[in-house]
Amino acid sequence: MTDSAEKTRRRGRDRSPSLSDDGSDVGITIGTPNGRSPTRKHAFDIEDPATYEVKPMLSSSGVGLIQKWNTFYENKDFGNILLLIALYWLQGIPLGLAHGSIPFLLKEKLSFAQVGLFSLAGYPYSLKLFWSPFVDSWYDRKFGRRKSWIVPIQLVVAVMFWWMGSHIDSLVRNPAENIYEIMYLFLAIVFLSATQDIAVDGWALTLLSKENLSYASTCQTVGINCGFFLSFTVFLALNSTEFSNKYIFSSPREEGFLQLGPYMAFWAMMYVVVTLYLILWKVEEPSTNENGEGEADYGIVETYKTIWQICKLPHMRQFIVVLFFAKLGFIPNDSTTQLKLIERGLHREDMALAVLIDFPIQIFFGYYAARWSRGSSKMKPWRIAFILRLFCSALSMATVHFFPEDGLTTLYFYVILLTKVAGSMASTVQFVGMSAFITQIADPIIGGTYMTLLNTLSNFGGTWPVFFIMRAVDYFSSATCIVPAELGKSYSCATFDDRKQCTKDGGTCNVHWDGYYIVSTACVLIALSLFITFIRPTVHNLERLPAHVWRVTKESRH
Repeated sequence: MTDSAEKTRRRGRDRSPSLSDDGSDVGITIGTPNGRSPTRKHAFDIEDPATYEVKPMLSSSGVGLIQKWNTFYENKDFGNILLLIALYWLQGIPLGLAHGSIPFLLKEKLSFAQVGLFSLAGYPYSLKLFWSPFVDSWYDRKFGRRKSWIVPIQLVVAVMFWWMGSHIDSLVRNPAENIYEIMYLFLAIVFLSATQDIAVDGWALTLLSKENLSYASTCQTVGINCGFFLSFTVFLALNSTEFSNKYIFSSPREEGFLQLGPYMAFWAMMYVVVTLYLILWKVEEPSTNENGEGEADYGIVETYKTIWQICKLPHMRQFIVVLFFAKLGFIPNDSTTQLKLIERGLHREDMALAVLIDFPIQIFFGYYAARWSRGSSKMKPWRIAFILRLFCSALSMATVHFFPEDGLTTLYFYVILLTKVAGSMASTVQFVGMSAFITQIADPIIGGTYMTLLNTLSNFGGTWPVFFIMRAVDYFSSATCIVPAELGKSYSCATFDDRKQCTKDGGTCNVHWDGYYIVSTACVLIALSLFITFIRPTVHNLERLPAHVWRVTKESRH
């Protein structure tokens, strides 16, 4: 190695993190601690990653990869990062079922309106703000503020998963008769998962040191996406009779390789394994800031007052409106396009394959989105991804409209795949970018409450329209069943039940117009106009504000 190269290498090792003078930036970045402010002092002592020694191997690119892995592996937060991924992973399992697989299984036998009824099971994740103060206020100090909730909740979910392992398959076989029971079961599970999320979000701010706080949003992205991927893509593929007979079974069978009951029973055991680790080996340490002030310890009333004070912040009110309406243009595509493609003739295993290809792309862009979401234009990637998602929503309508009448072709599958990958890429950039921005502006002293408030509002913006949109698809659809003259008069076949009856009567359902296109077009146009007139300029102004304007003063919290 030359003298100049050695000097450069030493300068890289000797460089210390630069801290902003005003402490206005919480500092969510990936890969480097430069530019972070010492907003919090955590209970963990972290070695400077720049001091790790790595011997050169193979090539300069190989050296870089080895250095990054050793820096990550030797980091004292390595175990905590894996724990966060595991906890978020467990959240992704029921979410993948409630928002992915179950609607697909139900749509084969139910209408959009009935599937929309089941979508109510996902609402607790978007309403967790209302009981988050109880999670922040009631706990056992000796056992741990976050563990006091995470441990019992995961044990209850494990019991419910185990019970459903022997009952859920019979319920799903007759969904029309059992739709309310199915909905209430998953409503309870999602409620418990949302409550666990409150505790995990708060723990993430104290479990990681300030040098590694940037990994919090990455842990959430990787963990939830992996759990969702297993419960949606992998499960649907292994549950598909066609996929199993083609790739797994040596002789044809009537059912797929994996049924819903055994899948849920398996994850019941995984919940128990992770929970036992928390009970027996993981000690939750308290965290303080550099002034010696710990996390806010309020009662129920004080916590609700804190939430109200946060909502009253001048800029927060604008941000809340953005969160409430920002996802309106994407909801029809996210909630109904895949179901419409299945209705037009796309097989479940084809959709599962598309998601399988799409999954690593989400992880890749999830990592780099956090790197892009920093600096003075933290939300610029989010704004660019907004337009891309709207374009993909319009393109998805075209893929439904022009779906081949003679069945799916290889070329058209690639068109669907490209559209899905582009939309998922934009969605991931938006999710990670928004999560990173929320983590940056959240007040660390009331981190659990603050994070829960903003994450709840963000989730609710993507949940509240689903029920109404799916019902609107049936409402705005118009179709007539043309039956033989000797069987009686023609009648409407706009709903799923009417179409089934039309087929049973030997008639043909003649669609005049499909409510899916009406609702999707309206949402895209409304979202585009909101983006131009309100969302874009508002977000552009909010991202430039210093962190202190998002803080609640100590006096106002009491």
